[in-house]
Amino acid sequence: MEGEKKEHIQRPRSIILVGMPGAGKSTLGVMLAKALGKDFVDTDLLIQSQAGTTLQQIIDQQGYLHLRAVEESVLLGCQFGNHVVATGGSAVYSEPGMQHLRKFGAVVFLDVALDELRKRVTDYDNRGIARREGQSFESLFAERRALYLRYADLRIDCAGLSHNEALAKLLVALENYYQSPV
Repeated sequence: MEGEKKEHIQRPRSIILVGMPGAGKSTLGVMLAKALGKDFVDTDLLIQSQAGTTLQQIIDQQGYLHLRAVEESVLLGCQFGNHVVATGGSAVYSEPGMQHLRKFGAVVFLDVALDELRKRVTDYDNRGIARREGQSFESLFAERRALYLRYADLRIDCAGLSHNEALAKLLVALENYYQSPV
């Protein structure tokens, strides 16, 4: 009706980063949070804080499935109103966790090629990566990449990009995604 105000619906404005270990979620996340004036959260650190131990110690003492269960509990217990969230690489194994995160904003997959990840992740066996015993990095990559693509609202191809170049590409993609300045 004339003279009636239209209700403005605000889309969630958090940004959820997913990707393999070594993809740059934490590094780019801090840079992105600074660029956009948002809080930064690394869910791996939340898990370690809640558990009172490192990710690798959780795996060593209770197994990788226990780490995934703790991760899901942490994800479901968080509220991210205006954050950049760097998730653990295994967050995508939790359907409830990912659906919860999607409520807060765009899920962005930082896509890095396997050969580049291999160069970056030199501590695969003791980095605290939730994986089956003996699972190769290649197998983990193939398994997880399908999940990252499944949940991603945006995919950023980070091949050959510096952190600053990846950040610039990410900012443009987010602006286009939201069709307004983020």
